[in-house]
Amino acid sequence: MGQSHTAFRRTSGRRVITGTARRLTAAAGLLALTGGLITASPQAAAAAPKAAAASPRAAAASLTQVTGFGTNPGNLSMYTYVPDGLPAGAPLVLALHGCTQSAQDYYAHSGWPQLADQYGFALVFPQTSGANNANSCFNWFEPGDSARGQGEALSLRQMVDKALALYGGDARRVHITGLSAGGAMTANMLAAYPDVFAGGSIASGLPARCASSVSAAYTCMYSPPDKSPAQWGDLVRSAAPAGTGTWPRVAIWQGTADTTVVPANAGELRDQWTNVWGLGQTPSRTESLGAGTSRSVYEDPSGRPAVEVYSVSGMGHGLAVDPGSGPGQCGSTGTYYLDTVCSSYHTARFWGLDGDEGTGALPAPTGLTVTRTTDSAVSLSWQAVGGAASYVVHRDGTRVGTTASASFTDTGLATGTTYRYSVAAVDAAGAAGRVSSVVAATTTGFTPTCHTASNYDHTVAGRAYQSGGNTYAMGSGQAMGLWNTFTRHTLKQTAPGYYVVDDTGCPA
Repeated sequence: MGQSHTAFRRTSGRRVITGTARRLTAAAGLLALTGGLITASPQAAAAAPKAAAASPRAAAASLTQVTGFGTNPGNLSMYTYVPDGLPAGAPLVLALHGCTQSAQDYYAHSGWPQLADQYGFALVFPQTSGANNANSCFNWFEPGDSARGQGEALSLRQMVDKALALYGGDARRVHITGLSAGGAMTANMLAAYPDVFAGGSIASGLPARCASSVSAAYTCMYSPPDKSPAQWGDLVRSAAPAGTGTWPRVAIWQGTADTTVVPANAGELRDQWTNVWGLGQTPSRTESLGAGTSRSVYEDPSGRPAVEVYSVSGMGHGLAVDPGSGPGQCGSTGTYYLDTVCSSYHTARFWGLDGDEGTGALPAPTGLTVTRTTDSAVSLSWQAVGGAASYVVHRDGTRVGTTASASFTDTGLATGTTYRYSVAAVDAAGAAGRVSSVVAATTTGFTPTCHTASNYDHTVAGRAYQSGGNTYAMGSGQAMGLWNTFTRHTLKQTAPGYYVVDDTGCPA
């Protein structure tokens, strides 16, 4: 669904609309799209936060509106929460509300202010409105609002710059989280701005760039496309700046009884972000957090969690909270704030906001290059790292070797297969430093495969084609008989896209 954007100019301290007003044609579609993607919480009727553009730190321990944070092409509002006495160099977290919610609502229930006080970081609560979207949803399915440098996405980026300037934050420790539509927008922001965000958390959300229209959004919510990990990963890589080699660490939260954003979305999100990191889809470990919640951890080559998936048994659509003052508790219940475990607490610890960011001191090796491939081996080289005693090499997220030099040859590989490699330097104490960017290598040669099926099924699978009611092998063009479900053949693939009929001697 197309949507025009509002442009602003500054006049006597007021915004004056000079472009075409944002259309409200999303109303009918988004009512269904977000009828569960958040209805208003009865607890959201708290007093509206006060504006204080001149000196937000003066009202540090309350939610404060900040204006003048850039051109704001997405027509968003910015609210901040800054603990008293916050030192310079503190982390920053953006927290995006769900549909029909507000910054105040998310501030009141999510538990993030409590954690900001405990661990010492600044919070930004962006807010959209009915002027942007009929149900006050972030427009995660609109390319003009979710792509780098455009609309709401750019407004969110400008909020980061403003907050870092106001509070002297650490630009290397900026994180973003969101619920439902806010979670879907979070995924898009991580894809568009991997150079801005060190980590993200997607609660009851959807894969990055899953939809580019209202109709596609319905599909993503209720029956997400079953793309391969590489296809999902390519959507992120194509949204990011060219040459990106460092990616955010991503937490994924999902209830198993969610009928609004079905649990399959968590699986697609996992596939997407593990692929971006060059990892497999088998977790390094799985553990129970109690309250029916399990955490599956996918570690990077240095052994540090890169992607975590939290599955909350029996939980419907919403944000997991755990009211109380005990260890690990935070947040308060409300409509779509569900009493299980405190997702914000576990997310903060995953990001290292509790002070445990746990990596070795050595930087990531640069210049990782494939120098040679054969049918069964891949040779790599990279720039040496000062202070490195050795290097660990990982293939598809699994350690395959250690070397003292800045080169390595991986052997015993399958022919015609693509592998993804990364390298980390290890210091004299045995601590692995940051991981290099991932490089892909494809071995030469081709391993023949055999496929026995009906002519119809061969055609559907792309191994054959039909013309005039007859079937022909793809590539070789050999005649296979009538195009139906009764005539069967065995096809042998001898090269990519090339099949020959081999009904004798080729194992099915």
